[in-house]
Amino acid sequence: MALVVRPSRIHAAGVFTTAPIRKGARVVEYSGPRLTAEEANRLYDGAPRTYLYGLEDGKTVIDGEGMGAYLNHSCDPNCEIDEIKNRVWIFALRDIAAGEELLWDYNLYDDEDPAPCYCGSPKCRGTMYSREWMAKMRRKARKKAEKIAAERQATRTQGEKAKTTKTLEKRAGTSIPKRSVA
Repeated sequence: MALVVRPSRIHAAGVFTTAPIRKGARVVEYSGPRLTAEEANRLYDGAPRTYLYGLEDGKTVIDGEGMGAYLNHSCDPNCEIDEIKNRVWIFALRDIAAGEELLWDYNLYDDEDPAPCYCGSPKCRGTMYSREWMAKMRRKARKKAEKIAAERQATRTQGEKAKTTKTLEKRAGTSIPKRSVA
């Protein structure tokens, strides 16, 4: 494949084709050392950028090197990833003209750090996270907000009970004995 790495309007450097690519063509392999997820986490803890790709087995991570690692993300990609016999390949989703930047949808998952998208596509979802992951994060945030609201309501109810007790005590001119806990 006639590919070149050069500056990208999306992010730093990107991969561009110097010749047309037909839809369905195998473009480049996403290659590099194989790590366990634990090794990858240990190596890149706190790193602002990685080129990691998690295989479908859920255990293996490729620490991307070479041309495949330089493809940028887009919410409207012209390429896609496919695993074939434990290897990761990038294929053309459509015919790609010479000079176009090669892009795939990262569909990030398993993190909560911001991952803003700068692809500029009219279809941009604003993040490199997958729609499924974002839905999961929204559900998690909604549950957390509901829990906080319930806790606030419980606190408010306790405060109202205390206020009512004090009002009754004032009206009666006596104090109401508190329940003893046995």
